[in-house]
Amino acid sequence: MKLLAHILSVLDRCKGLEMDAVAVNEEGIPYFFKGDHLFKGFHGKAELSNESFAELDDHHHLGHVDAAFRMHYEDNPTDHDHMFFFLNNKVFSYYQHKLEDGYPKDISEVFPGIPDNLDAAVECPKPECDEDSVIFFKGDDIYHYNVRTKAVEEKEFQSMPNCTSAFRFMEHFYCFHGHMFSKFDPKTGDVHGRYPKEARDYFMRCSKFSDDSDHVERERCSRVHLDAITSDNAGNMYAFRGHHFLRKDEGNDTLKADTIENAFKELHSEVDAVFTYEDHLYMIKDDQLFLYKVGEPHTHLDGYPKPLKDELGIEGPIDAAFVCEDHHIAHLIKGQNIYDVELKVNPRVAGHERPISLFKKVDAAMCNIEGVKVFVGNHFYHFDSAMLFVTSRALPEQHKVSLEVFGCDH
Repeated sequence: MKLLAHILSVLDRCKGLEMDAVAVNEEGIPYFFKGDHLFKGFHGKAELSNESFAELDDHHHLGHVDAAFRMHYEDNPTDHDHMFFFLNNKVFSYYQHKLEDGYPKDISEVFPGIPDNLDAAVECPKPECDEDSVIFFKGDDIYHYNVRTKAVEEKEFQSMPNCTSAFRFMEHFYCFHGHMFSKFDPKTGDVHGRYPKEARDYFMRCSKFSDDSDHVERERCSRVHLDAITSDNAGNMYAFRGHHFLRKDEGNDTLKADTIENAFKELHSEVDAVFTYEDHLYMIKDDQLFLYKVGEPHTHLDGYPKPLKDELGIEGPIDAAFVCEDHHIAHLIKGQNIYDVELKVNPRVAGHERPISLFKKVDAAMCNIEGVKVFVGNHFYHFDSAMLFVTSRALPEQHKVSLEVFGCDH
């Protein structure tokens, strides 16, 4: 038991771990593998890989996954959306965490022409590659594997470092080398822009690491989901993620970044939900409510934080919250339910509970004159009103947070 506790304490992704493999599951959640452990998503503690993929330990004693990817091949439902793991000379195929019959198999049987003991692998669907393909990495050698024909084409990616792991996320391709990463063109291997970059700045909830880190560029282009977002009565936007937040003032496209502790020192870091009402920021963390007067600097009101139950009539934690313009109702999202709190009455009570049918979990939400934006992972969805958000039975168009909210095109 002591040994397990020691291992878990050592496996801190913010210490600069070199991941063995990365793959995205069927729900779009990245899995980062290190040794016989696994990190799910962009934050949280390590867990044993065999808790999710039990058979990995039944067939090997290597203690780690060499490479992993999620297959994209819609013409073959047998393999499409399956996760493939590579260990030494074996390959495992999982669907919804269940090992497919007949696996593990030799890599040469399933992917003829692909060597054993791989360093990394990543799926490449068309048109990002000419055909639905998988790119395999071993040292300096790059193999493009055509999923349909099983043909293998060896390539040279001269401008890219050797990958210790690789994955495709939001239609971009990333090569990890140590705790750095580079974004690359899957056809040519070309790396454009200022790379390598620090993986902990973009793919993990970690504090700033070096003087080379850029607060604004990191936060606007980060792949980590938002914790909370709101706009105040003047139209200034605040977006919170981990230890940091971004601010964009009305009528000015310039983004500013700062630490939560610097601007909201009583909070320290990480907020669950935020909404704005009558020139005050209502900031929810766990089961506490912090209240700030909007200004330069923001003023923390005496007597706060106060219990969320006493102030808004609901137990925490809360996933998201928003207030629409000219309304006096706070909409609080908790799990798959939404509650209304009339802010002008006292005591305040969370009532009018309704289920949210479109999303299993909402990360953040905000409302302005254009309607309601609902943030889930790295995307957001626009609804014309709070009522339509609750009553709609079909998802509206999906938008990218980093591109359409923060203007990051990489």
